[in-house]
Amino acid sequence: MHTYFAIYKPFNVLSQFSSPDGRRTLKDFFDVPGNVYPVGRLDYDSEGLLLLTNDSGLNHRLLDPGFGHEREYYVQVEGSIDQPAIQRLQSGVDISLNGKTYRTRPCKARLFTVPPAVPDRDPPIRYRANIPTSWIKLILTEGKNRQVRKMTAGTGFPTLRLIRYRIGLLDLAGLQPGEMRKLGKEEVYRLLEIGR
Repeated sequence: MHTYFAIYKPFNVLSQFSSPDGRRTLKDFFDVPGNVYPVGRLDYDSEGLLLLTNDSGLNHRLLDPGFGHEREYYVQVEGSIDQPAIQRLQSGVDISLNGKTYRTRPCKARLFTVPPAVPDRDPPIRYRANIPTSWIKLILTEGKNRQVRKMTAGTGFPTLRLIRYRIGLLDLAGLQPGEMRKLGKEEVYRLLEIGR
């Protein structure tokens, strides 16, 4: 029987259930059956939505680059990001992937006029009075290694905090870091727009 969980992966936690070097893992926060694994991953220093399941078909479908499902990120960047940088993010940024230049696909990007309501991070972002920060929303249809961080750095605004808020129509609403909710198969397939 297939099982599904939406989780909020905290900051500085590996997207796996074991660690060769003693770092915190999903096992420190989430009690799930032993045959359940994350679909995709979030970097150790990123936070947010992960789907845990033992449904290998769903896993394959979501990781298929041809599927192009949306991934929405809330990104805190260093500096007061301007409209030219937002437009560059939208049209595509040259980043380095495995030593080669890769042009990111066009995406949706916008500045939050008011910071999003997100949980405090533990530990918090280092505050520096003389350097402002900005929050942006990025909606991508691809997920290359450390792509968001490379994109914002490429426009001159390094990422300070990165939260994946949504995959398809499945989002973090109601979850705090370290929390999870169990989902039914029909709900997951509807929210992830599988079989459309």
